[in-house]
Amino acid sequence: MYRVYGMAESGNCYKVKLLLSQLGLSFEWIETDSTNGETRTPEFLQRNPNGKVPTLEISPGVFLPESNAILCFLADDTPFWRGDRLERAQVLQWLFFEQYSHEPYIAVARYFLLFAKQPQHPELAEKQRRGYLALSVMEQHLSREPFFAGGRYSIADTSLYAYTHVAHEGGFDLAPYPAIRGWLERVRAEPGHVGMRDR
Repeated sequence: MYRVYGMAESGNCYKVKLLLSQLGLSFEWIETDSTNGETRTPEFLQRNPNGKVPTLEISPGVFLPESNAILCFLADDTPFWRGDRLERAQVLQWLFFEQYSHEPYIAVARYFLLFAKQPQHPELAEKQRRGYLALSVMEQHLSREPFFAGGRYSIADTSLYAYTHVAHEGGFDLAPYPAIRGWLERVRAEPGHVGMRDR
């Protein structure tokens, strides 16, 4: 059985929980709060020298960090990451987009407001501006396609859903993005869906 070291309120950790649930796989969740130093202990750093969650324990002593790498590992040879070389590369395209152009802005704005309680943070406005740019890219794509790659649900959707569905907690208004809102509903309707705060 897999063991996940993660923080329930983290979108990056939620991705892993969501996919495991959709795959119907048993797993043990070990709540690990990175905000109070739990990922910087010598014991945890043996699991992930980068000191971050999520970290997946695949088998005793075998650990895999980085949320999107974990998604690729779990989804390999499943319907969540299938297709020809191009379709699989398109999934990776959106995974890279999520980590480079989406998560650093939407997730960080959420952190400033939800966790740090700093609505006047000097970087918040710029994070929100860049986050809206990412949302515009997503909206453009989803106005033509139901999902992000291959016309069907994949780990590209899992990854982007994690922080997009709580974007309002970072001060983002999704009302002007009907294609994104429709996509969020389609993802929620996928078999095995579980909420971020569900136990």
